[in-house]
Amino acid sequence: MAEESPKRQGIGSLEIGLHILNYISVASRPPTLKELSGALDLSPSRAHKYLVSLLREGYINQVNHTQYTLGNSSLTLGISALRRINPIQLSYEAVDRLNEETDKTVSVTVWNGNGPLIIKWLDSSQPISVNVRLGAELSPLNSASGRIYLAHLPAKRRKELVDQYYKSSKSLPKHRGKPITREELQPHLETIKRDNYCAFFSDYLPEINVLSRPVFDINGSIVTVITLLGLERDTDINEGSFLFEQVRECSDRVTRQICGQQRDGNGRG
Repeated sequence: MAEESPKRQGIGSLEIGLHILNYISVASRPPTLKELSGALDLSPSRAHKYLVSLLREGYINQVNHTQYTLGNSSLTLGISALRRINPIQLSYEAVDRLNEETDKTVSVTVWNGNGPLIIKWLDSSQPISVNVRLGAELSPLNSASGRIYLAHLPAKRRKELVDQYYKSSKSLPKHRGKPITREELQPHLETIKRDNYCAFFSDYLPEINVLSRPVFDINGSIVTVITLLGLERDTDINEGSFLFEQVRECSDRVTRQICGQQRDGNGRG
């Protein structure tokens, strides 16, 4: 049996300084020296030396004489990292992995102003028969990804699209086989926004289940929607199922990679 390669050596003091920065960045309020030393198992005197260096280089600031928060140098690093993030490419890589792990058809969509546009499509090893492919524009009401975008649109634009649909379409949108009236649509969209996913159970594609989940950016806006499709008989997308958790982890992973956050119903992150 081959020996494991030795762990590469690093600079311990640098790692401790980074641990301090990480702790400050995720703390609910600026921590004190006592809180930092206790949380990171450092003596107060030793922790103070690291804080002095971080203050000197502008990575942290002192507030109220006893607490510490991130400084301009940390902000510059964060902005520089965000500029280098490509959420589309990260979504592509995520669905590549999702397709490989589940052997299900997957896609990535973006909002083009009127509906979701498919910008990536990967078939399973046994492709399903659907009439949508790469480059297709989907309905904002009759597609799972479309309803996610619709649920997060500003109220005025959402009303325009909904009114347009109900005036021009001869059939009502469906959910779990039942038609959705104009009055029932808003509570339905609120549920989608709250639960952070939309699922179709053979609603539009015979014997095909569809599950979509959004990817959020740092402002709480949707950048892409990741979708999984499969035959009803072997594609359980109910909450808690294996495939549901796979799609959830896929979309959440990209959201984390781009420092994204979902907004709640009151517009808060």
